[in-house]
Amino acid sequence: MNYHVLTLFPEMIEQGLNTSILGRAREKDLITLQTINIRDFSENKHLKVDDYPYGGGAGMVMQAGPVYKAYEHVKNQIATEKPLRVIYLTPQGKVFTQAMAEEFAMEQDLVFLCGHYEGIDERVLEKIVTDNVSIGDYVLTGGELPSMVMMDAISRLVPGVLNNDVSAEIESFHDNLLEYPQYTRPEEFMGEKVPDVLLSGHHANIEKWRREQSILRTVQRRPDLLEGANLTDKEKRLMKEMLSEGV
Repeated sequence: MNYHVLTLFPEMIEQGLNTSILGRAREKDLITLQTINIRDFSENKHLKVDDYPYGGGAGMVMQAGPVYKAYEHVKNQIATEKPLRVIYLTPQGKVFTQAMAEEFAMEQDLVFLCGHYEGIDERVLEKIVTDNVSIGDYVLTGGELPSMVMMDAISRLVPGVLNNDVSAEIESFHDNLLEYPQYTRPEEFMGEKVPDVLLSGHHANIEKWRREQSILRTVQRRPDLLEGANLTDKEKRLMKEMLSEGV
């Protein structure tokens, strides 16, 4: 997976993706990161990339020219006939989900466009953006943090990035369910014991318990996910019982 980030703050992206799991993935070339400073393509001798909005209003707007030139720079480097996937981080976009992460993970190259100020000139957005994405219904100062959130989620799905690739498939939001509770040593902590089933060594019973706990946790914490959950008929009956009992 190759990430290309168009930003005013490349050092912020570099630092954010240079540690822990993603840092190791970069060292192994499982993912690559290129940050492109939009200011480098400024048409102003002071490297200014924003101006007052036509029609008046508060704040400044990023100019189309530098953004487009930065995009062209990436496009020429990749030199592919396949259309580039350009993600614009904006609160006006579709809310990012695990399903979207899985879709984006199938791409070879992803371009992230990080806006600032009051936004970016609409004309360049119409020309280059393929996906408008938000990480939630709130406003941030720029697109850098959302882009890092997305790259973290997407990278976990790239083969080899996680030491245990199975974990990417069974954690939260698999089948639209939250992950089951996890425990480790010691067996007892402040009077609370690890559930007996996890100590039994009976793998079928453990998997059954974990599945039921995933359903229960989703009912309790994110019932909005249940509509899209992939459940058997037996599990649907169990879910309805949980809902009716108000667990």
